[in-house]
Amino acid sequence: MFLHRLRLTHFRNYRHLDLVFEAPWTLLQGNNAQGKTNLLEAIFMLATSKAIHATQEREVVGWQAQEEPIPYCRVSGEVQTDGRLLEVEILLTQREDGVSFTKQIRVNGSPRRAMDVVGLLRAVLFLPEDIKLIDGGPAERRRYLDIALCQLDRRYCQSLAAFQRVLAQRNNLLKQLRDREISPTSPAVDAQLAFWDEKLAEQGARVIAGRHNFLLKLEQIAAERHAMLSGGREHLMLHYVPSFNPGLFSEQEFTLWRDGLLPEAPRVPLAAEQVQSAYLQKLATRRARELVAGATLYGPHRDDLRILANGRDLRLYGSRGQQRSAALSLKLAEVRVMTEVGGSAPLLLLDDVMSELDAERRALLLAVIDDAPQVIVTTTDWEDFTPEFRRRARCFRVCSGIVEAVNLE
Repeated sequence: MFLHRLRLTHFRNYRHLDLVFEAPWTLLQGNNAQGKTNLLEAIFMLATSKAIHATQEREVVGWQAQEEPIPYCRVSGEVQTDGRLLEVEILLTQREDGVSFTKQIRVNGSPRRAMDVVGLLRAVLFLPEDIKLIDGGPAERRRYLDIALCQLDRRYCQSLAAFQRVLAQRNNLLKQLRDREISPTSPAVDAQLAFWDEKLAEQGARVIAGRHNFLLKLEQIAAERHAMLSGGREHLMLHYVPSFNPGLFSEQEFTLWRDGLLPEAPRVPLAAEQVQSAYLQKLATRRARELVAGATLYGPHRDDLRILANGRDLRLYGSRGQQRSAALSLKLAEVRVMTEVGGSAPLLLLDDVMSELDAERRALLLAVIDDAPQVIVTTTDWEDFTPEFRRRARCFRVCSGIVEAVNLE
């Protein structure tokens, strides 16, 4: 898997860019706010179909696009994967309302759905803010799992999209029923919700089982990496914490474990059918509560990932150094799992992370880079990298959305 070429038009501060990647290692240097992160965001958008730093995709459209008769933004990449050379293109075009944008995705010129292109180029993105995986909210950790899993498993991506559609429809129905003040025991309520409960449980169970089973793979490798970073002093554990008992515990044990009073969870795979049965039962027994809330209170949209070192929750009790080590261990483990499950190593994107790491963490990350077929790294300071690294890499300087090759010899 290799990204040979990246073309950008009106993407953030890039008016036009045509960048060819020839060497396995690419090093991009520039001051802050010059476009280094924007370039990595564009590449990651080709891998995931989403802009990682935008709440709305129109945010990636550069101001210079307004000079066009119809403002637009284009991200295009030539990707070598499974012996094929593919051109993946994402085009955002302004609608007639002058505010919103349509999104079109093409592969070799043919229209495709977003989920059809996710995984054609697999990538792992290392960011200084990766520590949010540890000290941030549950949504940060769910998003991390979904991005990784969607690149590896198209069926998971389909189930996640289906769950989100059903969730929105069920929430709308619950809100309508609440506003009409209909009794939870009404036959009309039961009839209307039964259909959506089945759909929600079917797709939600696949998402929960997918995340749980992915973490079983991730945990073993992340624990090895974390042990190296801590000098063998800490044992890292990853627990997927669902909003209801998926069938691994008795109800009493689940409550104690969810509240952190039981340290261990069974390390066994989950079957979607097992989770679906438990999910339907939970929805049936908590229907009155959801009608009062006017929203779905149980499911993968309410789940979390608990990260522990020596049995202590790092979100609550970890030092900054422990949290940074755990975040790095997660990302390094993700690279290995993607390689083993996907059959080829992912593209590694590192956004100015070396300056955030001490010598030990930096050495471990460089060891992973050494085995990767393609790495694209940004930095503000050439000295963050050894002379040997700079000699092996193709080096560029980034300034105000312009990328120029440089020779450091």
